Amino acid sequence: MQKALQVVFRGIEHSDAVEVNIREKMGKLERYCDSITSCRVVVDKPHNRHSKGELYHITIDLAVPNETIVVDHDQHDNESHGDVYIAIRDAFNAAERQLKSSAGRQRKNLRDETLQPVDPIDLEPEPAAL
Repeated sequence: MQKALQVVFRGIEHSDAVEVNIREKMGKLERYCDSITSCRVVVDKPHNRHSKGELYHITIDLAVPNETIVVDHDQHDNESHGDVYIAIRDAFNAAERQLKSSAGRQRKNLRDETLQPVDPIDLEPEPAAL
């Protein structure tokens, strides 16, 4: 990655272990796309979920050439997201899928550009002027 990873904690104390986990997951994403220019991860624990417990909300913003990938991973019904590591895992899995899809689109666009049909050459001789 060309710029530093930014990790933001909202509603919870900063955790070195969580940040290390996020950096490891980011390293895995770089295997699929080496042109990531920036990444911002927000780990949020909203305080308005009393009926199902407090679930973590993970947001990942990835900047790649010609595109920004945003994963806003908030699963209201997924009680496993009460564990920050599971919420991070699921968010990075979603980011991986989007990054692979983006890389595939970019490869297809590049292939389409290089395979553009060349203007056909008129092989018939022009009629002689009378």
